[in-house]
Amino acid sequence: MDRVTYIIGRLLQMVPTVFTITVLVFLMIHLIPGDPATIRLGIKATEEKIEAMTKHMGLDKPLWVQFGLFVKNLLRGDLGDSLISRIPVMELIQRRLPLTLFLATYAAVLAVTMTIPLALLAALNKDSFIDQVIRTVFVSLLSTPAFWIGIVLLIVLGIKISIFPVGGMGETFGERLYYLFLPAFTLSLHPAAVLTRNLRDGILSTLRSEHVVFARAKGLRERLVLIKHVLRNAMVSTLTLLGLYMSWLVGGSVIIETVFALPGMGWTMVQGIMGRDYPVVQGLTLTFGILVSVVYLITDIAYSFLDARVTL
Repeated sequence: MDRVTYIIGRLLQMVPTVFTITVLVFLMIHLIPGDPATIRLGIKATEEKIEAMTKHMGLDKPLWVQFGLFVKNLLRGDLGDSLISRIPVMELIQRRLPLTLFLATYAAVLAVTMTIPLALLAALNKDSFIDQVIRTVFVSLLSTPAFWIGIVLLIVLGIKISIFPVGGMGETFGERLYYLFLPAFTLSLHPAAVLTRNLRDGILSTLRSEHVVFARAKGLRERLVLIKHVLRNAMVSTLTLLGLYMSWLVGGSVIIETVFALPGMGWTMVQGIMGRDYPVVQGLTLTFGILVSVVYLITDIAYSFLDARVTL
């Protein structure tokens, strides 16, 4: 099986996945207590108005009919209107999605930037003081909640020392890198801890491989051996983990955006849950699910370039 066929196969596999996500999101919202018609009209609305709004929203129809209407509107890009702001949910997603994607990508870049040099440093100094320090710090980060780290960084670096701003997100690309450094750094610490440990073990395992011993026996420079023969092979499993954590970064933005008051999809999700804004929660949950599926697809495609056996 060549790579093109493999990619087409993975794309076809996304169809039942996205359909399952759609069904689960639709049913999940209907299991939440509360009446969308009452929320839209307010608690002072009369029974007649609530009943009329219920019919207008199609909530009086059987569940399977409601699902059909939901899928029909979804295919047209219509996710309904917010019950609170009355803004179309699709328009709301288009406003909030770029910030969330930027934050997740920024955090992933920071995580990889920390992972590669620290994993190499730890592996090449196995069981030394440097190795122990790196492993201890990252194990501590794994056991610490991200929101607590974010609050500490806000207090220390944002208020006490005033190196980074405590609010805003900037307008230009450079300003965004500066304004969003603290939330992106906070979001990147957990993935960096796992990736560093995984890559360190992968490097140690690859260093003992026969092809590495042979490369050194040929007289290749140590730097070339590390980059071409060691790091590339050790990165295969780490890339898989990175793909898994990219989806975690997208989902983790819910907490981080709330801590740093960033108007992204995560912050909007929390506001929608607190206000019982069902269409917003439904639309954002569906978007998060599709984003995770797309991240897994991209990871598998990238994985096939590192390891050709994936396409077999």
